[in-house]
Amino acid sequence: MSNRLFQGVVHQMRDTIDRVVGVIDDTATVISCSDLTKIGGRNDYISLDAVDGNEIFVKDGYTYKPFGTRIKPDYAVFVEGTDELAAKFCGVLSISLLTIKQYYDEKYDRNNFIKNVILDNILPGDIFMKAKELHFNTDVSRAVLLIRVISSNDISAFDVVQNLFPDKQKDFVFNISENDIVLVKEIKSPIGSKDLEKLARSIVDTLGSEFYTKAVVGIGTAVEGVKDLARSFKEAQIALEVGKVFDTEKAIVCYDNLGIARLIYQLPTTLCEMFLREVFKKGSIESLDQETLFTIQKFFENNLNVSETSRKLFVHRNTLVYRLEKIKKLTGLDLREFDHAIVFKVALMVKKYLTANPIKY
Repeated sequence: MSNRLFQGVVHQMRDTIDRVVGVIDDTATVISCSDLTKIGGRNDYISLDAVDGNEIFVKDGYTYKPFGTRIKPDYAVFVEGTDELAAKFCGVLSISLLTIKQYYDEKYDRNNFIKNVILDNILPGDIFMKAKELHFNTDVSRAVLLIRVISSNDISAFDVVQNLFPDKQKDFVFNISENDIVLVKEIKSPIGSKDLEKLARSIVDTLGSEFYTKAVVGIGTAVEGVKDLARSFKEAQIALEVGKVFDTEKAIVCYDNLGIARLIYQLPTTLCEMFLREVFKKGSIESLDQETLFTIQKFFENNLNVSETSRKLFVHRNTLVYRLEKIKKLTGLDLREFDHAIVFKVALMVKKYLTANPIKY
């Protein structure tokens, strides 16, 4: 696309400058030229990697001026002649071509396109038309990972993540806020949540162990096509918010594994408050001290097994039974009965949800 963009400018400059003008890429191949016979030709004696910055240089009767958006120049404009006027023409052309390229990239590049898709800044009807224009592959599976930086040093987490996924044709990395980085990862189908969690774990571990940056990752479901990427992104956002309420110790939260927490998150607070009033006697849930709540947590973790829970708590079996009887007396729920245990578990999660008052998307 850049070739056509540059060729349009070069063609218009041909009569004004009255010299051969053109552009080479980083492989020293002529991609645009006022002399059409030179397009596609290559000069093996020129290397933009060896050029010192964007300084003008002369070679084989032509003046060259490198330009680009990176540290190493992507392109160089050339003008026939080695005189001062050729150098001035090169300077003017390089500024013009770079400005046009930056404008074009901002409007049409794939990264910007994906960003607009996930943020719902593009109409559904325009998505496939724009994807076709950008030659964007719409027939592969992708998943959205939202990386939230909790604490960091002077290292840019964005640069780290971008370097972990350098293939800009398949994977897209961009910021949506100061601390939130989005990774849109192309994946092979079928892929499970475990594989995505391993990918997220590698990001968290790299940021933490090598760059002393603490981060959490929310993972949306894998989707086919482009249009559903916005849904995967919202799922990644929800995964982070729900994880912040119910799984505060987890650095990686997958939307597929949220379970009942996802349902509770979507309930209106008035309904949650009504549920708590119906389940518990007035003030009974507040009357449970930290030791009792810890006992309940361990009882659930050990699948309502009295013997196993008492062993893990280092207490006598009768002591645990006494505590469970005390809970039954306070709340009216016997945790040894499966149905009562389910109600109690959900009620505790609802209480936690109401206390956290999370952000809804």
